[in-house]
Amino acid sequence: MIRAEGLAKRYGSKIAVDDITFTVRPGVVTGFLGPNGAGKSTTMRMIVGLDRPSAGTVTVNGRAYAQHAAPLREVGALLDAKAIHTGRSAYNRLLAMGATHGIGKARVREVIALTGLESVANKRVGGFSLGMGQRLGIAAALLGDPATLILDEPVNGLDPEGVMWVRNLARHLASEGRTIFLSSHLMSEMALTADHLIVLGRGRILADAPVAEILAASTRTSVRLRSPQADRLAALLRGPDVTVTPTEQGALSVTGLTAADIGDAAAGAGIPLHELTPVAASLEEAYMELTQDDVEYHAGGAGPTGRAAGSDPAAATGTGTTEYQEVAR
Repeated sequence: MIRAEGLAKRYGSKIAVDDITFTVRPGVVTGFLGPNGAGKSTTMRMIVGLDRPSAGTVTVNGRAYAQHAAPLREVGALLDAKAIHTGRSAYNRLLAMGATHGIGKARVREVIALTGLESVANKRVGGFSLGMGQRLGIAAALLGDPATLILDEPVNGLDPEGVMWVRNLARHLASEGRTIFLSSHLMSEMALTADHLIVLGRGRILADAPVAEILAASTRTSVRLRSPQADRLAALLRGPDVTVTPTEQGALSVTGLTAADIGDAAAGAGIPLHELTPVAASLEEAYMELTQDDVEYHAGGAGPTGRAAGSDPAAATGTGTTEYQEVAR
């Protein structure tokens, strides 16, 4: 379990995380969402002791990360898959990590097999593709067979098979009663993987609820309809708060009215309907609605360097996260 109470982080005048309180519970997959610069990476770094909170506390399985005698066996984390010694082989990388906790060769071989790295286990990781680097990062997170797993963008660079593998792995581990906390910008994948969502915007919590509840709260529901008199019906339905969009011949998508409203209007005008189907908002639509006022860095807003000024300070340091985790242990 991960528990944060009044957690905050400031970098000078920049507030990266602003007094957030949440609990990530075992037995469910909890997704961590938010626009770039929302404070997700900073929050994850504070959980594993890489950043010191400016205020508040955060514990993993009842203790601060640094207080665990064998942290690899308590929490596994993938925060930066590139933060590795590029001259080491995957096998030696994991073997060196395991040596700090008395984890032997058998477990190293086990996680290599689990993550599909057998064919490259003895190759230098400096030559790994992005996807293979992600698999090695996940292998390192799993090495201590931890009760809590924290994964930042775990499917980045993976092919469709790899994406499905991460999804099934996360759900399987949660079914074993483990705490799974993962971030992703792929809303379609998060909709298939997560049971619960925590959404950040400008360092504050915008939502902390089950996925179904967040979808149900969205106002971006629409109604799909078909009619042989679609043009006439479209003219009838349009209004200040109603959007009518033709989708194909004889079909419309309508927002701002319920299916009952549309049915009554069509009946009153004598317009036949061949389909009238309410369509729930997708997770992407619900997420965009939640965060529309909290996106700091819009397309075209980057400065001369190509990076928007003021983005998440922790993410911008370029510091090797995983190597520093080893030092912290």
